Amino acid sequence: MNLILGAGLAGISVSYHLGHDHCLVLEKKARIFGHIHSEYRDGFTWDEGPHVSFTKHDYVKNLFAESVEGRFDEYPVRTRNFFQGHWIDHPAQSNLYQVPQPLRSECLKSFLKSRGTVELPSVTNYQEWLNQAFGPVFSKTFPTAYTRKYWTTDPHQLTTDWVGKRVFHPKVEEVLAGAEGALPIQTHYISSVRYPRNGGYQSFAKKMAEGMNVLCNEDVVAIDLSSCKVSTRSGKVFQFTRLINTMPLPEFVSKCLQSTPEMKDAAEALSCTQLLLVNVTAAHPTQIEGNWFYIYDEDKYSTRINCTEKLTPGNAPQGHTGVQVEVYFSKYRTQAVSDADVAQCVITELVEMGFIRPDLLPNGIDDIKVSTHSLRWANVVFDFARRDALEIIWDGLAGFGLKREVQDLEASPDWSQSIQEELGSLIMAGRFAQWQYFWTDDCVLRGRQIYLQNESI
Repeated sequence: MNLILGAGLAGISVSYHLGHDHCLVLEKKARIFGHIHSEYRDGFTWDEGPHVSFTKHDYVKNLFAESVEGRFDEYPVRTRNFFQGHWIDHPAQSNLYQVPQPLRSECLKSFLKSRGTVELPSVTNYQEWLNQAFGPVFSKTFPTAYTRKYWTTDPHQLTTDWVGKRVFHPKVEEVLAGAEGALPIQTHYISSVRYPRNGGYQSFAKKMAEGMNVLCNEDVVAIDLSSCKVSTRSGKVFQFTRLINTMPLPEFVSKCLQSTPEMKDAAEALSCTQLLLVNVTAAHPTQIEGNWFYIYDEDKYSTRINCTEKLTPGNAPQGHTGVQVEVYFSKYRTQAVSDADVAQCVITELVEMGFIRPDLLPNGIDDIKVSTHSLRWANVVFDFARRDALEIIWDGLAGFGLKREVQDLEASPDWSQSIQEELGSLIMAGRFAQWQYFWTDDCVLRGRQIYLQNESI
């Protein structure tokens, strides 16, 4: 029996690809779908953050399309940035013409100087990467400030192996042209997206979840890799032939009876952000043009914003807006006030930025509704402790069925590589289990990879 811990997208994909008849999934919560869960309340559909599919993998595209029987919206996106009262198209480095003067000229001068260096020094951290890519002035004003909000720590604390194409590295001519006016091409790595017309983002995984053998409300308390048993808080014990874990790696290590003190210390060293979602509704149409928004002002809690009705019109009652705001915390940036206090500050910020218009509501600000939702596990933080900690954990688990993989220390999976590896009796799958930079298509492809790499599971 293949026992899968966690019924999020990675767990669902593993069970689907191996065959639901050969798997049993244990889920701590009363529901499945993990972080792609969609909640329906008062006519609004809320995802856990702005989930959209922009995968380039045809396999995932077709699977998602089949899941919703072709009923999805596909559209080009416009992403925007808010900076001290100004709206700047994203990425800002190729749209300097929207940056106010004299900052625009200072950014351009600093950028050209950084690119004019004959021999660039080797980059040792993300801050140095930013300075070389954009110049210190732009870097300090925009990505460095946003890093402290989104990743909750300073860029010099981060490695660069996760960056890839996620941060646009412009050519000199692109920055020069972007300082004069809009470029004729989209420079953001996301140009178009897909989203289900009904049921929220989780609908993309319905096909994979159908027929899954899952037990919800089963909180794992002990994992014995020697006797191949998993115990849950309900008092049940589950035997397995092969264990596929998708729960967060620090939790797995803490519950694994074979974990050494060194492994537990390594798990404690792994960093992850926590996410507070502030969902705000108002009975007026969307006020700001764009699909989602990055907020650079460090005096604001708001970090990234999306409007649920912009994902697909059916996500909100007609004539209403549902504004979802992401606020991040971690061990680097702890939450000092209550969720309610953060939410009240966020409402003030939304009014200031123009997302919410009390003057359009009969009773003004009293007509605004707000709720919050906290997520313990949000984004893996790619700090300098990560690789060494994973090395210790993977080596420790290697004696109990885990077989080391070529990419098990990498920040992101490379699905273009054809890697034939035999997998053991213990397998990790998903963002938090593998402690990598996974998007939803990565979670799907990991399940498929496990099947393809070892069809004898």
